[in-house]
Amino acid sequence: MRILIVGCGAVGGYFGGRLMGKGEDVTFLVREGRKKQLEETGLNIKSMYGDLSLTPKTILATDRVPAFELIILSTKSYHFEQAIKDITPFVGPDTVIMPLLNGMVHVDRLQEIFTYSKVIGGLCMIGATIDDKGTIIHMGSSHLLNYGEISGEKTERIEEIEQTFSGTKADFIRNDNILRAMWHKYLFITGLSGVTTLFRSKIGKIKKTEYGEKIIEAVFKEIASIIRAEKAPIDDGVEFEQINQLTEEMGSSMLRDMEKGGAVEADHIQGYLLKLAEKHRIEATYLKIIYTNLKTYESSVKGL
Repeated sequence: MRILIVGCGAVGGYFGGRLMGKGEDVTFLVREGRKKQLEETGLNIKSMYGDLSLTPKTILATDRVPAFELIILSTKSYHFEQAIKDITPFVGPDTVIMPLLNGMVHVDRLQEIFTYSKVIGGLCMIGATIDDKGTIIHMGSSHLLNYGEISGEKTERIEEIEQTFSGTKADFIRNDNILRAMWHKYLFITGLSGVTTLFRSKIGKIKKTEYGEKIIEAVFKEIASIIRAEKAPIDDGVEFEQINQLTEEMGSSMLRDMEKGGAVEADHIQGYLLKLAEKHRIEATYLKIIYTNLKTYESSVKGL
């Protein structure tokens, strides 16, 4: 199976590197600067599961090569619209598109552009970053990639993808209820990134304040109420399970981006849920505060 991974950052580079390490046919769609860096240094991964040093195949959006069988989108949301334009020449009649973005709004957009049948569900859970030399640093023990047909069907193509992913030195797991998993992750990421960026701190320090735990609980409950109003397939009480899973050392990738003065995914994550809240006439006070904090940050950082 010919696989195109859009982006070779922390997420795409890690999972693509693991597939390459297994011997799969992987190509990375990158920008000129990253292409040059990869040509000079290779794709390097540091992980508790074993380091990798690979020579990846790369292409630019302007290159013309045959269509790919599987395209994995690993970009941030603020690069999403450009990614759609970039992958269009590489989408053929039998291409399957698997997005790994946080949130849900991108699924509708991909189905609108490329048709419902081309898009499958996907998510990943990994702590990873990329240093100034382009090395991917895998942090912690989680390196999970879930995927599956949005309909939940066990199709021939999903079984072929499963066969391609099997034996890879990471947790590539087919999920026949991928929509539920994606909404669960959306709830968790929205709450975790929201409170950690609001207070510029990891969970532990927030919980130690007088009202911290109550605020965290209120944020997760509010987000869950919006998702349930949308009739999304989430479990009863999942917000409380997620609150109980929060450890003191937990931060969020959005907090790390903010600390670096980088772009954040406010519109794609919190902003979309606020649109749903308005649709269902839910006040969403905490989410509005979190979103306003993120937009204020964006307006204060040069170049965002």
